[in-house]
Amino acid sequence: MHVREAQHVTVCAAFASLRGEADLLLLAGDLTTHGEPDQVAVLADACRDLGMPVYAVLGNHDWHADRVDELRPILDDGGITLLERDWAVCELGGIEVGVVGTKGFVGGFPGSHLPDFGEPLLRRVYDETSAEVEALDAGLRAVAHCPLRFVVLHYAPIGATLVGEPEGIWTFLGTDRLAAPIAQHEPTLVVHGHAHAGTFEGAIGGTPVHNVSVPVMGRDFWTFEVPYPVHPASPVH
Repeated sequence: MHVREAQHVTVCAAFASLRGEADLLLLAGDLTTHGEPDQVAVLADACRDLGMPVYAVLGNHDWHADRVDELRPILDDGGITLLERDWAVCELGGIEVGVVGTKGFVGGFPGSHLPDFGEPLLRRVYDETSAEVEALDAGLRAVAHCPLRFVVLHYAPIGATLVGEPEGIWTFLGTDRLAAPIAQHEPTLVVHGHAHAGTFEGAIGGTPVHNVSVPVMGRDFWTFEVPYPVHPASPVH
């Protein structure tokens, strides 16, 4: 979304259009342009009275100003549940819905993986991604009892939704290391952002994965109609 102050009217109008049209809102990061508190306040104003649960993860733009500690209470005041290597359960129409959210991180895909080897700084990058993968796995285990389970990421877990981006930068757009817990736990739906020139649709096994960055969708929001039950709750591994 890359929200900024000058967009206050248009952002609020766009979000207001969702009232009565959706049951749950997932925001896949890059909530702001540079991660400034006045920017995230615009998003908080837009979401405050939507009348539906709103879950969000952070993106690289939200970390740019290194003021995330200031962003969190503003998001909370706007009724936005920020998921940082975390999970939540809500009830919609008597159905338990599990939402697992984490930013994800870089790391690459077959032929371009960053290794756990060499300079300590490079290995710290690898470790950061490992922590994201572990949190995703733990979250999916925690919501395994829910008939509907959604994963929200910023970085891509598969290459299929990056097609259209220069392959030389795919390593910095995500990593298939994030795909392993998704393949194991088989959530209902995965969404991510970040790759503005990528592809809307992909899959990990039988789980649909969608790149919901606004330039890819060509619209402000995408409504997913998810029949109930899609499949039973996953086994607890």
